[in-house]
Amino acid sequence: MFSFYKYHGLGNDFIFIDNRNQDMQLSIDTIVQMCHRNFGIGADGIVLVENSQTADVKMTIFNSDGSNPNMCGNAVRCFGKFVYDKNIVRKPVLLVDTAAGLMKLDMKIENNTVKAVKVNMGKPIFDFDKIPCTIEKTPVSAYELKVDNHTYEITSLLLGVPHTVVFSDDISDTYVIENGKIIENAACFPQKTNVNFVKVISRKEIELRTWERGAGYTLACGTGACASAAAGIVNNILDNEVLVHLRGGDLIIQWNTKGDVYMEGSAEEVFEGVYKKS
Repeated sequence: MFSFYKYHGLGNDFIFIDNRNQDMQLSIDTIVQMCHRNFGIGADGIVLVENSQTADVKMTIFNSDGSNPNMCGNAVRCFGKFVYDKNIVRKPVLLVDTAAGLMKLDMKIENNTVKAVKVNMGKPIFDFDKIPCTIEKTPVSAYELKVDNHTYEITSLLLGVPHTVVFSDDISDTYVIENGKIIENAACFPQKTNVNFVKVISRKEIELRTWERGAGYTLACGTGACASAAAGIVNNILDNEVLVHLRGGDLIIQWNTKGDVYMEGSAEEVFEGVYKKS
């Protein structure tokens, strides 16, 4: 039996557990059960708050299938709000230790409550071997990928986790679910890939739908929004600041092509409770 908190970033939802005492050891079966939307709490993933030797605090994240991604943009925004609002680390600028490296979070605070979080997401990496990807092309951009009798023009990159971007006028649920599965499991991605389907509205605005490896079709994906903006900038489709419309809400992404990518958006607490392990 232990306490938990439920948070969401634009509908991408997570179970938060304070594990600074290091007494929480979650099995894959427990993670899957907790995240189940009918038989558990229901979430896209679980986030542990832990102590760090190199930063203010450490974030460890698990997908709903028990896999362990390096980073999640929506989760890290929720993480910033959680540790600030719960008085774990009461700083307007927070340094977070993640598997993808140190992340700097700038909290937008009103009346002692975090209303939005701006995150330095690091530099996008387009080197094929670091994504990782077996397509020997750097950058992996505007590449014609053929898989399962389908052909897609893709741009792939690493932004904490592997991402593949497809610019398409069709971003319907049916198209995203059917084709997201195919691209995620393409042989050229040895660690699989998140898949982002992007409809361009203008050079400053896009609509995004993401099929997330290990989680499926999500309401929002922060790293996917960053990757999609970066892909559009590299392909000279988008400007350096982009408003991204996701199913769960909006994010603002900034990248000048030389430095780090910045993401800004909201995070919300949903409820708290006590989980009784079966």
